Amino acid sequence: MTPEQKKQIAANLRLKIEASPLLALVDYRGVTVEEINSVRRNFEKIGVSYIVVKNSILKKIVEGSEREQLIPLLNGMTGLIISGEDAISAAKSVTEAAKEFKDKKFILKGGYFDGDVLDAKGVAFVSTLPSKEELLTMLLRTVQEGPRQVLGVIQGPARDLVNLLKNHEHQLEDSE
Repeated sequence: MTPEQKKQIAANLRLKIEASPLLALVDYRGVTVEEINSVRRNFEKIGVSYIVVKNSILKKIVEGSEREQLIPLLNGMTGLIISGEDAISAAKSVTEAAKEFKDKKFILKGGYFDGDVLDAKGVAFVSTLPSKEELLTMLLRTVQEGPRQVLGVIQGPARDLVNLLKNHEHQLEDSE
């Protein structure tokens, strides 16, 4: 591979990292190729990338950017997980993948989310946040609730009048 090709690959990776709302770093020591490929395929289904990059190269890529705070986590064997648009789903997938490896082979080191460097517990906390779809559902419910309440207030007097007339009708029937 020529130096120009290497620079192009690094530039593309830098763009991908800077565009990603969530980055997660994992130690994959002891994980087999089959297991990593399985994890990678599961990530790809939801638009998440899992790549392995030398720590020295990754340090050069993040130097001078907001993600520079990740450099202390770049030691040992490091796998980089780059989320797509939905960072919450990515965080959920990462924490689930780490839980699947009970023998401590796929260990979550930490990550980067919304301008902050996170430890493993921080990434796990992000995974508990509502997803984009859940937030949109909550927003839709909130927007619909106002008109529902107004409609209930508007329909109230008519409903009360109908109930009053029915009660009066029952009283007339009882008195006959």
